[in-house]
Amino acid sequence: MSTLTTITDATFKSEVLDASVPVLVDFWAPWCGPCKMIAPILDQVATEKDGTLRIVKLDVDDNGATAQQFGVMSIPTLIMFKGGQEVLRVTGFKPKDQLLGLIEAKLA
Repeated sequence: MSTLTTITDATFKSEVLDASVPVLVDFWAPWCGPCKMIAPILDQVATEKDGTLRIVKLDVDDNGATAQQFGVMSIPTLIMFKGGQEVLRVTGFKPKDQLLGLIEAKLA
């Protein structure tokens, strides 16, 4: 299982929007098969990008307000925030190399 930080509706602003480094939010649910497939990839990316990118998880079943606020209609959805603004949105499973390419383009 993932070692990434779990956030909630209540902590979203402080953990994501007010963060000093870019944050990738994994909108997921425990019953979601593709979410389980992408979790180990996100763990690897979090380790590789430590210090330049933070990755957090938000369970949409328990935190529907934030998912609704950002228009998350299917999961997994990954949204990257820089300076409190959405800069990248990826929906569905992506292989690690493809996901890293999208992330690195926004970190540059």
